[in-house]
Amino acid sequence: MSELKIGEHIILPGQTKKIDLPVAKLYTDADVHLPVYIIRGKKSGPTIFVSAAVHGDELNGIEIIRRLINLKGFKISAGTLIAVPMVNVYGVVNQSRYMPDRRDLNRSFPGSAKGSLAARVANIFLKEIVSHCDYGIDLHTGAIHRSNLPQIRAELEDEETLALAKAFGVPVILNSDIIEGSLRDAAVASDTKVLLYEAGEALRFDEFSIRAGIKGIVNVLRHLKMMPKRRASKKDIKPFIANNSGWVRATSSGIVTHYFALGDQVKKGDVLADIGSPYGEILGEVLAIKSGVIIGKQNIPLVQEGEAMYHIAYFKEDDEKIAEHIEITEEQLVNNTEENEGLL
Repeated sequence: MSELKIGEHIILPGQTKKIDLPVAKLYTDADVHLPVYIIRGKKSGPTIFVSAAVHGDELNGIEIIRRLINLKGFKISAGTLIAVPMVNVYGVVNQSRYMPDRRDLNRSFPGSAKGSLAARVANIFLKEIVSHCDYGIDLHTGAIHRSNLPQIRAELEDEETLALAKAFGVPVILNSDIIEGSLRDAAVASDTKVLLYEAGEALRFDEFSIRAGIKGIVNVLRHLKMMPKRRASKKDIKPFIANNSGWVRATSSGIVTHYFALGDQVKKGDVLADIGSPYGEILGEVLAIKSGVIIGKQNIPLVQEGEAMYHIAYFKEDDEKIAEHIEITEEQLVNNTEENEGLL
């Protein structure tokens, strides 16, 4: 097992090291660094990165990594874990999705050492982190005022990626095309298999999403034989695969009364919400155009006509069974009184 070099730092097998990777400077001449936490096992094995806050207002992933590396008994026995809790440090500081140049970092890969600020950060992350890795897990949330049910998005036609997605162990897996300029796009081009974890809402912590994320990462590490396996449990989560999904949009502008929540089963023709005027008149109904399960939802009770309101995943399996499975999963994770219980 060889030494690992990130920036000017050498990390040897069996070492755990916290480093600051230089990125750029602020107007004040203060340095900005990417925080990177590396855990190396003594035995040879794969290298995996776990990244969060590529969008600076998506905070759940930061908490997932923070809790993961501090879990009692958490240890990598083989291979290397590279955890980056804040990729877009600028966005986190400003509570913004974007970089200071208003570019979306997750559309700026592979980047350039001489390009825009977003391009430079993308280039550094790809060169110093992703290039070392066989696998990756990129942690995201929904946008501001929009929540996502814990879900894995991945290119499921690749058998190894599908196996990783199933191992992660959240109730819903969504077959997702790779977006040009995204971290996933650049990683796959360098032969790094990546899962995208979507859960929760921007600028908010969601306990279900955090615990499901921690457990999912541990499950993947076990699947890759980087951690000792535990005996199978009846509580292990069987994921359901959605090969497609779609957004239902507002039919009018106005004030919303929601009738369904994340994880709910809906049937074609169900009234998902009413849209009313400030005087209480009903201006329009939002209807489910197909049967499925809600995996994304707008939270703010104000909409403009045409605005996306409900993200619905479509399955071949029984939607009612899936919705019940999601509810049981949330109860198991959130109602655990011990922080480690069910995670390690």
